[in-house]
Amino acid sequence: MDLVLLKGKNVLLGVSGGIAAYKTPDLVRKLVTAGANVRVVLTQSAQAFVSELSLQAVASHPVSTDLLDPSAEAAMGHIELAKWADILLIAPATANVLGKLANGIADDLLTTLFMATTAQVIIAPAMNQQMWQAPALSRNLALLADDGCQFIGPDSGEQACGDIGPGRMVEPEAIVMALELAEDEHTHLPDMQGKRIVITAGPTQEAIDPVRYMSNKSSGKMGYAIASAAAKAGADVVLISGPVSLQTPVNVTRVDVVSAQDMHKAALVEANTADIFIACAAVADYRPESVAQNKIKKTSDELTLTFVKNPDILKDVAALPTAPFTVGFAAESQNVEEYARKKLAAKKLNMIAANDITAEGLGFNSDNNALHVFWPEGDKQLPAASKRELAAALIGLIATHYNENN
Repeated sequence: MDLVLLKGKNVLLGVSGGIAAYKTPDLVRKLVTAGANVRVVLTQSAQAFVSELSLQAVASHPVSTDLLDPSAEAAMGHIELAKWADILLIAPATANVLGKLANGIADDLLTTLFMATTAQVIIAPAMNQQMWQAPALSRNLALLADDGCQFIGPDSGEQACGDIGPGRMVEPEAIVMALELAEDEHTHLPDMQGKRIVITAGPTQEAIDPVRYMSNKSSGKMGYAIASAAAKAGADVVLISGPVSLQTPVNVTRVDVVSAQDMHKAALVEANTADIFIACAAVADYRPESVAQNKIKKTSDELTLTFVKNPDILKDVAALPTAPFTVGFAAESQNVEEYARKKLAAKKLNMIAANDITAEGLGFNSDNNALHVFWPEGDKQLPAASKRELAAALIGLIATHYNENN
């Protein structure tokens, strides 16, 4: 990715007291290389992990640590910095700082800046895996998300304490790339006025009897984020949705379906007049051959069901006489690139977006994802970021290649 969207942006980096603070000099260096103007704020506990001098050297500006700064105008450095920032990036963000931010506690420079700024706030959490999974932390994250904060990561892996699991701060390079994606969404959504885009999203449910069905873990969040981004770009958007508990995006027409056959029927109808078709739904490959009219009773230790293959929505849309520009998704647990490229060729798609469903904290039921997008002549990786940010980047890619093909 060409890092040009951060050029000239004022990035205020808030560093809190986690072991991942040792990565922040490298983060500042990469932000400066991308063309950003960087100022750094250290909490008191952060100063135990990284020195002011090292950060000042790479940022080429003094580091701020005190709420009431005698050297600032009227000792109001927090107001000056809050107004200066285009982006407030908090990395690493500890559980303690997240709790303060979520609950409006402003007892140091960083938390006061958060309260005083109108800048875009992007947070890279870092903490022990058990803390990351604590219910209180989840509540705080939800409050911050509702307030418009965006999150990068965390990653999963071995931690300084010896534990293994989610909670590692995302690497500096990935943070900078995620900031680029965020800026892309805000300033570089393509103009898709006059284009009709049909998107499938969510799971399907395949009935077994009147009370039971088979389904999968898809939340629909990725497809809904794509629909929202496409609508913001000016397209006429139809969203064919399996059963999910999500609000319909603004300026999007929603068609509700349940089974794969329902989705297949709706997709073929809508795709006939579409310019672009994006198949993001997690559609069941098979369904029970027959649906019991009454609830199946537990009469034996085993239950045998016969399944038949569902229609292939993506393949059938791509085979239409006037097929739209067709984009598939490949959620894989192994050999991601190999399977994605095979699917791209076998179904005669224009593009396919692949993701690794085994990646911790990404994909199904998560607010974050990472995609590797393929088309016949090339490919591009979109690093881990919020699904909203990825959707904007994906819509940009689709628009570029659609225009090249039409």
